Formats: sequence, C-alpha cells, structure tokens
Amino acid sequence: MRQTPEIRASLTLAILLLSSFCLNAAELRSIEVERDHNHYTMTSVSWLDVESKVLYAVLENHDLFTHFTSAVVESRNTEADGEGWPQFYSRFEGCVIVYCKSFIRNGYLELMPHTDLVAIVDPDRSDFKRSVETWSLTEEDGGTIMEYTFDMEPDFWVPPVIGPFYIKRALKTGGEKAIDRIEALIWEQEAALEQGPKVAVEQNQEAAVEQ
Repeated sequence: MRQTPEIRASLTLAILLLSSFCLNAAELRSIEVERDHNHYTMTSVSWLDVESKVLYAVLENHDLFTHFTSAVVESRNTEADGEGWPQFYSRFEGCVIVYCKSFIRNGYLELMPHTDLVAIVDPDRSDFKRSVETWSLTEEDGGTIMEYTFDMEPDFWVPPVIGPFYIKRALKTGGEKAIDRIEALIWEQEAALEQGPKVAVEQNQEAAVEQ
C-alpha cells in the first residue's frame, strides 16, 4: 500500500515520540504535601528535558492545563483586567467516595518571563479562600529545574476524616503525573512542528511528479 506524506509523517512522529520516551523522562526529585487544618501546601522540585523558555510558554497558557491532569475539566486564559493583569479561569471536578463537586477558580497571573509565574485566585469569584500557585524555572544540564508550590484553602465543605486524606493523595498523585504530561506535551508539539515543513515538501514533490 502506498503511503501518503501524511501517513509517513504520522509514523515518523510516533517513532520520534517513542524514542524520546525511551531516552529521556522527567525526573521528580521531591514532592511534599502538608496540611494545617483546612490549609494545604504542596511543594515539588522536578527536572524536565525541555528548554526553560518553552516550558514557560506552556505554563502561562491555561488553555493547555486540561492536558496536565484529569481533575481540570476546563481552563483558559481570559481578558486582562483594567490594570492590565492577565486573567485565568479553571474548573476542577473531584470526588470523595460518593461525594462529587465542581470547583471554580478565577484569578490573575504575575509573569516574570522565562523564570517565574504566579497564579493568584480571587476569592470573591472562586471556590477557594486562598489559592496561590508558583513556578520557578532554572536551566540545568540541558533541561529545566521546575520548583512548584501550591498553597490553598478550600471555601467548600470537605467531608471530615476521609476528605483531607483524599485531597492530600490527589495533590501528590496529580503532581507526580503532571510533570510527565507537561514534558510529553512539549515533545509532541516540537515533533509536530518539525514534521510540518517536511510534509509540505513531500506533497509538493508528489504533485510535481503527478503533473
């Protein structure tokens, strides 16, 4: 069966991605989740095999956050406020045994290009009394060290005893999976960009032959 440029590009992209997963992988160096009454803090340090400026571009794009964790069902950047602060919106869904709830976050971003990002929730428009996420990026060994902190206090009812346990577990497991998904998303985007021009060239060559 004759392969079209699109099929060849798809096969090449799959091989590139598979090779990347075999040769490299994000490294989670530490992760901790602490609780003080209804206040939760998660801190993590990880190394990703991507450039800091590329990672930064992904982290400031809230439209991509649904790719990082299944808990985020909606996420997007919204119009800046009157003072020029970039805004964001996200909606989470989570369950504790049979109790399920949707959580809304609206807030603004503090951006320090290529090195630091801070996402701060507006409690008046969110289901959180407090929610602050920080990402600090530094280059190391051809990749990027990402230091992440999530400091939050929910403004909704949490089932006693079992609820805090589930929240801590969800934060930890979600954080562990997120770094691999972020890295994989960047690899996929870069591989697709590399294949795009090649497909166009092959299509032009085949069109010339057919003529």
